[in-house]
Amino acid sequence: MTDDVLLRRIAESVFWIGRYLERADATARTLDVHLTLLLEDPWAEEDAACRSMLSVMGVAVPEQATVTARTVLDRLAFDAGPGSISGALSAARQNARGAREILSSEFWRSVNSTWLALPDVRRRAELLGPHVFFAWVREQAATLAGIVDLTMSRDVAWRFLVLGRSLERVDMTARLLMTRALPGAPGHGRPSWSALLRSCGAYEVFLRTYRGAVDEAAVVEFLLLDRLVPRSVFAALSAAEGCLGELDPGLARVGVEDLARRRLGRARTMLEYRAADDLLADLPAVLGDLERCCSEVSNAVSRRFFEAARATAWAQEGA
Repeated sequence: MTDDVLLRRIAESVFWIGRYLERADATARTLDVHLTLLLEDPWAEEDAACRSMLSVMGVAVPEQATVTARTVLDRLAFDAGPGSISGALSAARQNARGAREILSSEFWRSVNSTWLALPDVRRRAELLGPHVFFAWVREQAATLAGIVDLTMSRDVAWRFLVLGRSLERVDMTARLLMTRALPGAPGHGRPSWSALLRSCGAYEVFLRTYRGAVDEAAVVEFLLLDRLVPRSVFAALSAAEGCLGELDPGLARVGVEDLARRRLGRARTMLEYRAADDLLADLPAVLGDLERCCSEVSNAVSRRFFEAARATAWAQEGA
């Protein structure tokens, strides 16, 4: 139990650090693919493609509003809310400040300097293009993840951080795949399968694994089911399930009492025993269920471990 080792406030802060850093990284990757598509595909309809992207990321847009790439950047990259890249990095820093007693000074300096550099990097992005901003975010997220891995003890705090990171990874990978699963003709506002793999940093490892052309069923299998790729949904679900088992190892005589573990186990099993072609045929429903799973598990974790934490929807979190 967290009462014995870690204050609930600290546990919650570390959990959200994991989620927010993963969110910033994955959102930058997703937007990079989306904006590249708009530039390279002469048939893409900007308004429709941008509305789809905002919808996938949980942002509601009025019917009468004109939606452009600039709208997407403002809402998902530069907005102050935690659903954007800038907002997620700011929220990660705020939570890190509240948990400094169990985080290394090296990590705190790095996350603080990242937050301080945001305005300058945004100004450079206005001059040189948004890809400069996205590349910087990916580099900073990788640096922060590396510092965490090198400086944190594998204790209760570590498990909460990995739990948060894993849940967010499942959610964001599902959202990234949803950009391809949306209705529409291939090449008309939807990224290619190769682009999705590159956005996950998994293109080369996919080619080494499958040794052939990029096939849609193989990509879905790879990103949803592969046990060895850390960004796959199956790997992230397994990591989250393992963390919950270590945080509360008590076993009931029948089944699993913890609601969060039950939901994760059900989602993992539903993926593990389905064929790739079956997943591809039912992809929007599969991805929608994964997003609901992450929301339900996050709410259950908040009630179970953080008590007073207010569980809210993904796009409206203020923790």
